Amino acid sequence: MKRLIVDVRPGEYTVARLAADAPVPAGLLDHALVSVTRTPDELSVVCPSEHAPDTDTAQAGWRLLTVRGPLEFTLTGIMAALSGELAAAGVSLFALSTYDTDHLLVKATDLGRAVTALSASGHEVHLPP
Repeated sequence: MKRLIVDVRPGEYTVARLAADAPVPAGLLDHALVSVTRTPDELSVVCPSEHAPDTDTAQAGWRLLTVRGPLEFTLTGIMAALSGELAAAGVSLFALSTYDTDHLLVKATDLGRAVTALSASGHEVHLPP
């Protein structure tokens, strides 16, 4: 696996679950990275914590790591490599991919171990100023 550049984004993120038929909360898409996924069973939202929807089914305290892209669709093993390195360090993750790149969310309490594991594996990790 070639060396990747990973940017740790500022701020805290929340992963939330809403009812499958719930509307996307108004104004949600006006913020930094936001992911909204609807399935027959749920509406999942990942967003900055200060804009998280009001729901009892949510987990706050995530930090966002973004692989610097854009990444070509022909590249293989990026998420597998990063998730394997984090798993070996005992860091759980929530993964997202967009058209341009891959994103990993790790619990804020595990951020130090995540940065150490990715750096030790040869990746360049940039912390926010």
